[in-house]
Amino acid sequence: MNSLELFSLEGKVALVTGGTHGIGMAIAKGLAGAGARIVVNDLSPDKLEAAKREYAQGGVDVATYICNVTDEAAVAGMVADIEAQMGGVDILVNNAGIIKRIPSLDLPLQDWKTVIDVDLTAPFIVSRAVALGMKLRGGGKIINMCSMMSELGRDTVASYAAAKGGLKMLTRNLATEWARYNINVNGIGPGYIETAQTGPIREPGHPFNDFIIRRTPAMRWGRVEDLVGGAIYLASSASDFVNGHILYIDGGILASLGKAANEE
Repeated sequence: MNSLELFSLEGKVALVTGGTHGIGMAIAKGLAGAGARIVVNDLSPDKLEAAKREYAQGGVDVATYICNVTDEAAVAGMVADIEAQMGGVDILVNNAGIIKRIPSLDLPLQDWKTVIDVDLTAPFIVSRAVALGMKLRGGGKIINMCSMMSELGRDTVASYAAAKGGLKMLTRNLATEWARYNINVNGIGPGYIETAQTGPIREPGHPFNDFIIRRTPAMRWGRVEDLVGGAIYLASSASDFVNGHILYIDGGILASLGKAANEE
């Protein structure tokens, strides 16, 4: 086999949850560029329509579903429809997620539960729904979007860190259970990435922007495009013997203590 063929996703169907913007959309476009047919979901019809137009501008004909990934029945219905219309999900990227930045002493319990539901329980629900079909078809690829908070703590994000730490361990456990069915379950842990959400704190001179530049050996924020190669690798045959692994694409954050404020 030609080495490049190892990374081909021709004929594969990829479901990217929350793939209407940001990191999810960048990964979905990358998978499409490698040959996959793309499915995305969201709760907002308007977001889905806007995303469909943006994908079309890049030549990607995306299938869209309104689906709440925390609703087991709704997810089962979406997956059944994808199987009927497209032949089943070969690649799942559990990308949908939320964060609430509230100090732990002030964090309402309902907010805690909401973050856990979206960031941890939903990946379990969707993974299990697609794994049933993957098992019958002889295999598949599941990629969970983990985080720096799968490894590190930080002020005001207790629920997010708990969920992403749990997602890391869910990834390893599902890999342990499902490898026998030729289902690979891995994760990607993005570093600090340039997105619309991080725009206000990326301004030069902002304390958090300066902190991230010092903390990252690459001395820059990541771009959504930096995550695409890792996603294609974990979605393709090139990673067939990789299971239960979290690929941190972080510019070296986890390898370094970073620079002090007075260092060049």
